[in-house]
Amino acid sequence: MSAERETNQNMAQGDTAHSDITFLLADAADGVEIGIAPYQAVVRGGRRRRARRWAVASAAALVIAGSTGTLALAGIDNGDKVNQVAVRPPSPEERHVYEPQRTTVAMGTDRGREWRVTIDIWGAPRNEEEAVRQFGAIIDYGEWPPYARIPKNLVGKGFFSVSLSVGDARRPVMQGEIDRAYGMSGTDLESAAIPLEAKTSDQAGALNRLVIGRVAARARTVTCTWDDGTTSVAHKVPANYAANNKVPVIRPVAGSEAAWFVCLGKEGQESKSVRVTG
Repeated sequence: MSAERETNQNMAQGDTAHSDITFLLADAADGVEIGIAPYQAVVRGGRRRRARRWAVASAAALVIAGSTGTLALAGIDNGDKVNQVAVRPPSPEERHVYEPQRTTVAMGTDRGREWRVTIDIWGAPRNEEEAVRQFGAIIDYGEWPPYARIPKNLVGKGFFSVSLSVGDARRPVMQGEIDRAYGMSGTDLESAAIPLEAKTSDQAGALNRLVIGRVAARARTVTCTWDDGTTSVAHKVPANYAANNKVPVIRPVAGSEAAWFVCLGKEGQESKSVRVTG
């Protein structure tokens, strides 16, 4: 009987400790809100719904971790032992600070020239030392930070860079901040229509018949309408779907919460409108 009574007491103490931790985590989470950062790309058409997200578990973990970058997970063992497990923060390499995650969204052949659209997702540096190294890496990739003339301005900001390659020429055509504070949903869409030309100097008088954009991950179809009244419909495909195809697709991009699509009009066509249709 005495052993049973002692066991019950220990269990009660354990329940109380767990309850205390639960209330502490809830209080900590109430004081943490993930804010909204602006999106910096030059876009055409569409809108974006701005919704705040609360991440209670993540917020509580950040409060516990404090400034050390190490999270201690406490476990109750018979009411008198506390086990702590140190969680190592991800390295800059794991966060893709110095080398981006690259995805080929679309590719094909037009008028005898091979073309492709790729997207690089760069992780956010956490301090000025990481930012300086990232700044050099971005330049080496033939790109330019969208909101930085000095490296320290990169701290805390991840971004995407969309590049168009035609033949041997490659140039960035769209850039913007990766905003993790809110996501795209429903019929939200951001896009740009540009000429399919190898160099900027070749664009004089060229038609904007290459449409590149991003939509919510759940979007199933995007309809691109051309100035002659015809349409091209991009359908959602999995990440491993072949990029070399003759029809437009919507595909996930590594490191991006949104899905991306590309529509190419025929020679003589120009983009008129773009919208999510499914």
